[in-house]
Amino acid sequence: MEVTASPAIVGRFAPSPTGRLHTGSLVAAVGSYLMAKRAGGSWLLRIDDLDAPRQVAGMADDLMRTLESFGLLWDGEVAYQSRNGDHYRQAFERLLDNGLLYPCGCSRKEIALAASAPHPDDDCIPYPGSCRGGMKAGCVVRSWRIRVPEAEVCFRDLRLGEICQDLALVCGDFAVRRGDADYLYQLAVVVDDRLAGVNQVVRGDDLLSSTPRQVYLQRMLGLPQPEYCHLPLVSGPGGSKLSKRDNLVSEQLGNLKGQEGQLLLAVLRFLGQNPPAELSGAGCRAILEWGVAGFDAARIPERGGELPV
Repeated sequence: MEVTASPAIVGRFAPSPTGRLHTGSLVAAVGSYLMAKRAGGSWLLRIDDLDAPRQVAGMADDLMRTLESFGLLWDGEVAYQSRNGDHYRQAFERLLDNGLLYPCGCSRKEIALAASAPHPDDDCIPYPGSCRGGMKAGCVVRSWRIRVPEAEVCFRDLRLGEICQDLALVCGDFAVRRGDADYLYQLAVVVDDRLAGVNQVVRGDDLLSSTPRQVYLQRMLGLPQPEYCHLPLVSGPGGSKLSKRDNLVSEQLGNLKGQEGQLLLAVLRFLGQNPPAELSGAGCRAILEWGVAGFDAARIPERGGELPV
């Protein structure tokens, strides 16, 4: 009997160039790096620059320099979402040809007024299906939406186990393109990961609620589903939501007088790992080598919290 080898792990980190690296994003970067490298795989870097109005000039380079300062060196060339427009169009047309998309003339305000309650976990306001049977006369196409089933979409998370979500109830038919122009995150990220051969997605719990939408798109496009692991979130004092402006990695390093290794060790402890005391004065590469050799995903805690240094 022929034995088929398992595909090599391909992980990735995909920050948006809208601000400097946040401590929560550093946790995601380290976690994704260690899980990919622990499996003997590769770790890619993609700059998610699809949302042009929110980008900050020079921030992509700043993010890369910060990663390099921690020894987080990516494999291959850096990818950019903004270069994948033709691939997004092809995926969009496939969904359209299969009768899964329809134009919507509803504004965000109209959807919010029609919805019984906003989704508590992210910015998805449940869409009531106002244009599912056709737009009102005279309406302008504001978005293109994908029809979702009245059934749960499930996937297995490496940390949290089986996750199921009723898309119709949580978000309704969600948008994949804005009017006749911009493709939106849910479609783009699915296409991006497929283009790069990504088969392991490790990221923060803040993106957990959107993963079933991406899994549904993968199935509708006939794409393989990566394995997912959502990491606990870093919180502010007293469990408050972390403020990006107040928790920049550059500021943490300033407080540590440039001792990146101390912050890296704090991230490892946050992820449930127990680096030995002799690593307290080590450089980032030595710390990462220890992490790659001994990282145990089963030790990642159920809950997040503050990141003590």
